Amino acid sequence: MTGSQGQLDPARIEGWHAHVYFDPGTRPRAERLRAAIAGRYGDAVTLGRWRETPVGPHSKAMYQVAFPGSLFAEFLPWLMANRQGLDVLVHARSGLSDLVDHTEGALWLGRSLPLDLTPFEGAGESPAASGQG
Repeated sequence: MTGSQGQLDPARIEGWHAHVYFDPGTRPRAERLRAAIAGRYGDAVTLGRWRETPVGPHSKAMYQVAFPGSLFAEFLPWLMANRQGLDVLVHARSGLSDLVDHTEGALWLGRSLPLDLTPFEGAGESPAASGQG
């Protein structure tokens, strides 16, 4: 699951997700950002559905952008510069642990929002394992 020093093993990362959070007042900015991502990156990324209500561990409405590791060094700085003040969770997809991916293997652009880690408990994962219980 994690490297020998308790950290996520970069060799296990299969790709990345960026979750772009919005509310009714910021949805137009989220729409503009989504259109800019699609225009710049096209088929190199996968744009997920609009989630108008919290889903899974996410405490706010959002959409997901899946992107490959080969695009990380280009896409992350672009997203940082173009996120239009929106909060974004970027996390690894290790294929081993959603809990680790969303906590130890994650970074925030903007404010870090609370995550509901209870959906991961059913998969044999415990929030206490991440130090965020």
